[in-house]
Amino acid sequence: MSRFTTRLLATALTLPIISLPTFAVAQVSPDEDVIIVTASPLSRSLDEAITGQSVLSGDELEDRLAATIGETLKLEPGVSSTSFGAGASRPIIRGQGGDRVRILTNGIGSIDASSASPDHAVAVEPAQAERIEVVRGAAILRYGSSGAGGIVNVIDGRIPSEFPDGNTDVAIRIGASSVDSGAEAAASINQRAGNVVFHLDATRREAGDYRIPVEGESRAQLAEEGEEVPEDFNENRRLENSFAESDSVTGGVSYIGERGFIGFALHNFNSTYGIPGGHGHEEEEEDHDDDHEEEDHEHEGEDEEEGGVFIKLDQTRFDVNAGLNFDGPIERVQVFGGYADYTHTEFEGPGEIGTIFANEGFELRAEAIQAQRGNWTAAYGAQYRERDFSAIGEEAFVPPSNTQQFGIYTFHEVEIGNGHLEGAARFERTDQENQTSGIDKSFDLVSLSGGGDVHLTDTVRLGGTVFRTERAPTTEELFSNGPHIATNQFEIGDATLTKEVSTGIEGAFRHRADTHNLTLNVFYTDYKDYIFEVQTGEEEDGLPAFQYIAADAEFYGFEAAGETDITTIGSFDLSADSLVEKVRAKTASGNLPRIPPLSVLTGLEAESDRLKLRAEWEYVAKANDLSAFELPTEDYNLVNAFATWKAPAGAENVQLRLSVMNILDKEARQHTSFLKDLVPLPGRNVRFSISAKL
Repeated sequence: MSRFTTRLLATALTLPIISLPTFAVAQVSPDEDVIIVTASPLSRSLDEAITGQSVLSGDELEDRLAATIGETLKLEPGVSSTSFGAGASRPIIRGQGGDRVRILTNGIGSIDASSASPDHAVAVEPAQAERIEVVRGAAILRYGSSGAGGIVNVIDGRIPSEFPDGNTDVAIRIGASSVDSGAEAAASINQRAGNVVFHLDATRREAGDYRIPVEGESRAQLAEEGEEVPEDFNENRRLENSFAESDSVTGGVSYIGERGFIGFALHNFNSTYGIPGGHGHEEEEEDHDDDHEEEDHEHEGEDEEEGGVFIKLDQTRFDVNAGLNFDGPIERVQVFGGYADYTHTEFEGPGEIGTIFANEGFELRAEAIQAQRGNWTAAYGAQYRERDFSAIGEEAFVPPSNTQQFGIYTFHEVEIGNGHLEGAARFERTDQENQTSGIDKSFDLVSLSGGGDVHLTDTVRLGGTVFRTERAPTTEELFSNGPHIATNQFEIGDATLTKEVSTGIEGAFRHRADTHNLTLNVFYTDYKDYIFEVQTGEEEDGLPAFQYIAADAEFYGFEAAGETDITTIGSFDLSADSLVEKVRAKTASGNLPRIPPLSVLTGLEAESDRLKLRAEWEYVAKANDLSAFELPTEDYNLVNAFATWKAPAGAENVQLRLSVMNILDKEARQHTSFLKDLVPLPGRNVRFSISAKL
């Protein structure tokens, strides 16, 4: 156990005595009336949303909190993750990932390199989130074509827009986990001085190589290689090079007046993490011995010195946010802006720099909210994004490039009796420049959406939306030409690719009563010239060659979620909930790769004034709808349990949490991961945290 872990555990034992304040992330209770700020410039609550949207906050966010945004969200409706080890995991929404899912921090893009490769971490710190919004449907028109699959917005309060309850709000949270000898600490403070509010937060996380319940290589992978399943396949072991550590610190300041606010924040995030699964260049792989699987060492913050591929990233980011209210025809103007300088260095061994990725970019969005005129409300906005991206070194599979994107958009809503209609439109101009070859590509994109819903009864709503969106190909899809070791591919772009056009429909049924509720979302999207990679059957630099192509495709599926009160036993209210989801994705020539299979999540909760208990069962079906060269993934069952204790009156803001993930220590491999046949999910994991608020 590291010195950092020991210090945190010692602090945890003293926290109940000294009554330290709580970490802000868990203090927002999930509520159907909460406003989804991501979905539209117009204020709509979660219950009023037409299509599938979700918010992770409060106790649920605390229970799901993980080191990466992908693992934190992967049990939300319609969401899976890329699961590329402990340090990198990005959300996948309804089978869509990469550049088609935009990750935002307080409404502005993450400005990193995470969409370029699944081994690239998202420069977002989930531990500081107050809430995380996941939005699909018309909201993509607000954020641009690179969010065609969905939007994830992490709201962390780094720029205060309201005064704290008192002159000072302090929060802290610490936690530890058994599967990786991990520990984390997070703290934040808001201090009011007249009309000015100062904000400061910091997070530190450290985790060693995590335990896995079985051999790293899957049975399907061993069979593909013509090898037998070893006798010790089901023995617990450490997954070599799966360590991860990160630090972040943020300072912000806001002036808050009667009519609005303006605020600024400066943030630094850095992370160091290993890449498990043996990815590396051929000459390095020859030096690795097979007996590494028998090792059982713990990461002490020095794993990079022991060899193995690892990544160090650093991002410095500046944000601005402002909102001003008026009395005229425009009732509010709001501005969001962000600039970031991001560097990501991949090491092939101690001191051996393989590739350096750099991304310098900024984004600015301004919106005007029209005052309500009768039953009509509207908003108008403009957005500009620019990034300079480069990759230098052995894995420079994409050349240096510059991307500029300008968009204008509008949202409209009309209330009609028991229902309402909404529509949105966006025009976008995207320019891509290959700075090595001098090739310039420009795309004019028009996207439209419309929908509505109606209250059939006091408890039943029926809604739907239709849309047509256009997306420009990314620089990776256009200009790639080199080895991509993380995905074991030689990637080849196609500079002749044209824009991708999707036409879709989504329907939603909602029944909400005092004691139970049910939500069903169904969707279908037809793509013209959908861009993806296919294996050519050739090899380049000892790697299988993959070519970006465009073909017509279709995505369809559903998410069904419900919960019900069961009974009261003593002081405990008993309830149950369940989520079922499925997505299919294919072209005329076959299935698309790494599409999540059918999954089910069922939970049982018992809650009293001071104690909340939850047990849940997660089932993921066998993945049989495979693309060419893709191996099947076995189904799995995971059982998790959670307990939250709230201190008595007078110290009720102190909370202790204990959870056990994968109680039965079962083998589980996530089909959406490039590493699923080399890297199983962690084994049994006991997690403890304590938080308080002052």
